[in-house]
Amino acid sequence: MSVASSDFKKVTTNSVQEMKRQGEKISMLTAYDYTLAGIVDKAGIDVILVGDSASNVMAGHETTLPITLDQMIYHASSVVRAIERALVVVDLPFGSYQGNSKEALGSAIRIMKESGGHAVKLEGGVEIIESIERILTAGIPVMGHLGLTPQSIYKFGTYTVRARQEAEAEKLISDAKALEEAGCFALVLEKIPADLAEKVAQELSIPVIGIGAGAGVDGQVLVLHDMLGMTHEFNPRFLRRYLDLYTEISTAIQSYVHDVKSLDFPNEKEQY
Repeated sequence: MSVASSDFKKVTTNSVQEMKRQGEKISMLTAYDYTLAGIVDKAGIDVILVGDSASNVMAGHETTLPITLDQMIYHASSVVRAIERALVVVDLPFGSYQGNSKEALGSAIRIMKESGGHAVKLEGGVEIIESIERILTAGIPVMGHLGLTPQSIYKFGTYTVRARQEAEAEKLISDAKALEEAGCFALVLEKIPADLAEKVAQELSIPVIGIGAGAGVDGQVLVLHDMLGMTHEFNPRFLRRYLDLYTEISTAIQSYVHDVKSLDFPNEKEQY
């Protein structure tokens, strides 16, 4: 049952900015396919992120780097066909925007035209400002992403908390302000100290959505498969599992196997 206080028939970039102004927290989850996206949307989520985490969750890769633009468009179009209310934000995958603003614009245009998504998300600060500004010239909304940026995992070498040191924290604040000034409609902060995330949220007028960034931001995002307990080997401190679907699905499949083997399924009522 949804507990949203704002009755937005359709959530837009303006809607999430209005939520911040009203002090209403923004709910955001990932989705990668038609069936789960429809459930998430009908449950009242505000924003669906078609994340490049599909590389891990759906394809089994170790990092987000291998997923392609074509694959992101496939996942995003599947999600868009299922939703009625949520704002759909699509990650630009690694290699589709870094260092070349013309290529970044082309990638963003393909996502918008071929998937029907409503906005794109890019990882990085001042080093990608040119790409962000060029995408915005086409009227495509952009969500920023700072802190732990998984596409840069080989640069950092670890998934540990970012911006604990003063110099990195100051750069993050500077980058956040630069992204807002460039025209980003919202910002994701991943795995940074809670007090720093709260400071950024207070200093920016655009919504700041956290993952592992504490409660002082304007909204929260989790990977759907993690919060439903479909994955079980990933256990960061910030993750709250609302179900244990790994166990429930495994048990159901084991019951099905047993019933087939024992000739219990199908019974007389389950055949023509």
